[in-house]
Amino acid sequence: MAITDSWLKANYRKTRSKTLVKTDRDGLGVRVSPKGKITYCLRYYFNNKQTTSDIGSYPLMSLKEARKENSRLRKKLEQGHNPKVVRQLEKQAIIDVKSLEALFELWYEAYCIKNKKGHHDIKRSFEIHVFPRIGKLPAEQITLHEWLDILEKLADTTPAIAERILVNAKQMLKFGVKRRLIPLNPLADIYAKEDLQIKKRSTDRVLSDEEIRMVWFAVDRSRITAKNKLFVKLCLIYGCRNGELRIAKKEHFDFTDNVWTIPPENHKLGKSTGKPLLRPITPVIKGYLKEAFTLSSNSPYVFTNEGSNEVMGVRAPLQIPYNIMQYLRRRESYEIPHFSMHDLRRTCRSNLSTITEFHVAEIMLGHSIGRIVQTYDRHTYLQEQSTAYIEWYKRIIDIVEGNVPEPSPANDNVVRLDFRKRG
Repeated sequence: MAITDSWLKANYRKTRSKTLVKTDRDGLGVRVSPKGKITYCLRYYFNNKQTTSDIGSYPLMSLKEARKENSRLRKKLEQGHNPKVVRQLEKQAIIDVKSLEALFELWYEAYCIKNKKGHHDIKRSFEIHVFPRIGKLPAEQITLHEWLDILEKLADTTPAIAERILVNAKQMLKFGVKRRLIPLNPLADIYAKEDLQIKKRSTDRVLSDEEIRMVWFAVDRSRITAKNKLFVKLCLIYGCRNGELRIAKKEHFDFTDNVWTIPPENHKLGKSTGKPLLRPITPVIKGYLKEAFTLSSNSPYVFTNEGSNEVMGVRAPLQIPYNIMQYLRRRESYEIPHFSMHDLRRTCRSNLSTITEFHVAEIMLGHSIGRIVQTYDRHTYLQEQSTAYIEWYKRIIDIVEGNVPEPSPANDNVVRLDFRKRG
């Protein structure tokens, strides 16, 4: 006699002295334990051996659902598959579904750490803004709408972080698709400018001579740490990316040949060229560097976190311009428009246009000067760079001492426009 819903209801949780087995049809049956637990099972022959496979329990699975599952598995059996193995593989597939956090960790270890200098900041952004919302969900089940709900809200408040998460989430999901961990990348066609209306901040900020003078004044007289004072001055003199100086080790500076060697892994073009950048160390720069060496005497790094021997943190330089602006505002009643450490680099480059030749200035900042030129011109231009750095420092001192009239040639708008998208 076939199993009915009323029979299942009557026997559910009904205690008995021994296990009861009752058959339905097409190999479907139920097993009722002495404590009244009801389990659906499929009886079948595979390789001439009788086998039983559990397919669910009542009442979580209804009789109708059990019969449907029984029919599906019998179809698999007719195709030559063992229903028990089919069920095991399906369960394992569910277990192996990667959560977003798990997928991120795979991508982070395999790609992000090796290829992105700011990988710590990337991970922190996901930990704060993404993982609490969707981190535990299977990555393949997270829809575009769920991603956009996070990104669009961030775009309104912190667009830079929204763009960082979008760029890296797209790379992570692409990584997952290539490795067959997820079927598709829902963010593949989403772009910061078009879809999130994120507009990049203007990048043509060049400090005027008066601003250079006031920044130098604040650096000398404010209460920012001695190492940060040296850091600002060296960034302005060298025009280097602040990250190149921030993670520089003492072994990179040769005070005999007077050359600073930036290894490929420490500069922007290093990944593509595999070559170091070479910058000269002028007498003035050497004095600043030796002073910095003294302040970090027990560390292999030139610049360290305050009170430790660890390399200066990536966020440390971001606060320095704010401290300078605050000092000038409060102590000197001087309101200087917002600037960043990178604006010091742009200021240096714009001034170099009036001091040296174009290709020398580009080499000094570590810009690409063209594949053909870089392939055939093996000259280091160290002497030319040294001459330009000496002249640039002289100009800085003239500006600080008020010996250069306003406006200086370095602030010409044409020069500013020519190079505002570089570096």
